[in-house]
Amino acid sequence: MDLFIKNETQKKWLEVLKEKEDTFKSRSAYIDENSIFPVENFQELVEIGYPSITLPKSYGGHGLKVYDMVLLQETLASYDASTALSIGWSLGTIGDLYENKSWTDENLELLANEIVNGAIINRSVSEAQTGSPTRGGRPGTNAIKKNGNWIINGRKTFTTASPVLTYFLTSAWIEEKQKVGFFLLHKDLEGLSIDETWNVIAMRGTGSHDLVLENVEVDETKLVELPDRSSAKKFNGWMLHIPATYLGVAQAARDYAVYFANRHQPNSLKTPIAELPNVQQTLGEIELELTRARHLIYSVADAYDDESRRQHLTNELGVVKHTVTNSAITIVDKAMRVVGAKSLQLSNPLQRYYRDVRAGLHNPPMDDMTIKMLAVAALEADKNNS
Repeated sequence: MDLFIKNETQKKWLEVLKEKEDTFKSRSAYIDENSIFPVENFQELVEIGYPSITLPKSYGGHGLKVYDMVLLQETLASYDASTALSIGWSLGTIGDLYENKSWTDENLELLANEIVNGAIINRSVSEAQTGSPTRGGRPGTNAIKKNGNWIINGRKTFTTASPVLTYFLTSAWIEEKQKVGFFLLHKDLEGLSIDETWNVIAMRGTGSHDLVLENVEVDETKLVELPDRSSAKKFNGWMLHIPATYLGVAQAARDYAVYFANRHQPNSLKTPIAELPNVQQTLGEIELELTRARHLIYSVADAYDDESRRQHLTNELGVVKHTVTNSAITIVDKAMRVVGAKSLQLSNPLQRYYRDVRAGLHNPPMDDMTIKMLAVAALEADKNNS
């Protein structure tokens, strides 16, 4: 990891997070077993100003870049995956919003003030009928104009961090505009509620419940985005918080396997199992996967932060997410092979890591879409060169 630390700011934040390591790790098993949201972890992150790390300094934040975020999120995820993935959605949303400045100055200032004071935000876009919005489905949630205000009705799924979100950036179909719009909805709005539906085997502490909207009324200023669907999609480097989380889980699994190998010595052996050729082979394969994945994600994050290089990025986000997530799954699997049947014990963190990394397959962009985009890009490039 030291190889990827580039400046004093990163060192400072890593040291701050390091102080949370033991506490966060000690809560992980309980969070997972009881499927509860890590509220205490979030309170501690708010206390150190973590929710505003990706907010530009001009708005009162810390102004960290994508590379910085990836570094910190990987580290945080090695302590507790649910905490990292949950806060990651807020960090990524903030980074993207203020980089593109697609809102009015007034709305950006309003949200920035809230973020500096610890507000958490996430986009709420998935629905049971449409699935992931990356598939192109039109939301069933709708917004209708009445007496100068918007009336919003619908239900959103997979609303990560819903127990602590201050704002829900919610997509809705606007019939009169024939467009999908995004509304900035405060948690205390009348008609807005959370249906606690999150009951899964992976990332059990993310609180990704359903957001229910029943005649939620907001004024015109809360329609903050009207994206142009006809325009080409821009590469969003802030989404790298997703693979960074799974990389952190993989690192935790690797660390456990190495620790175990150096200390576990059955009475049939004269040395710990770390001396066995087959164990060293597996550990070496883990190191290879981890090194390859880490170099890929940090090289793409570095390219994104350099505006002169960013323009050349195309499908790299999908490549990073696909590669890192699948490598993380492989790493955890190999770590469990090193540890053996003990890795299946509910008291062993490896079984939690195994379940958590599987969740990465269902975060965007999906593997099949990444492969298709790469194929289409290659075919189009050949046509253009003919």
